[in-house]
Amino acid sequence: MILPTPAQTIGPFYGYALPFPGGADIAPRGHSQVVTVHGSVRDGGGDPVPDALLESWQTVPRPGPGSMRRDPVNGGFAGRNGVDFTGFGRVATDADGHWALRTLAPPATAPYLALCVFARGLTHHLFTRAYLVRPTEDRLLSTLPPDRARTLMATGDGERTYRFDIHLQGEKETVFLDFRHH
Repeated sequence: MILPTPAQTIGPFYGYALPFPGGADIAPRGHSQVVTVHGSVRDGGGDPVPDALLESWQTVPRPGPGSMRRDPVNGGFAGRNGVDFTGFGRVATDADGHWALRTLAPPATAPYLALCVFARGLTHHLFTRAYLVRPTEDRLLSTLPPDRARTLMATGDGERTYRFDIHLQGEKETVFLDFRHH
């Protein structure tokens, strides 16, 4: 008798679909409001996760055409145009579990990056937020105990640089959001 195997985790990843040239460079070249957000992804034991993938979204200051271009031959992502801001990025962690994004400072009305984490062993991707500043009022943060809300706060790490570490499990586990489909 053959036993069923565990459900497929978040893969398989297809090499032609994941490459994202300039995926970590969200901010248009030469923009004055560029910030760097970086950190690491860690597992329940505190060890780095060297093969995680993060996607980032944030509010676009004004509607525009965007800069996501497709290659007309193979349909793959051809990179950004360097001028328009779409608010979307994709970055992989390195061998030490580290990641970094160059983006625009989010507006005061939504002072965070929305992040989605994909990693081996996860049966579902995880959603979280990285707040660069603590808003005076926020529906999500106001529902959390202070020690849990702190897991969503990035810390200053130099001029216009913020650190946000993501802990998948354990005592320092980051708050992850649950979206239910109706």
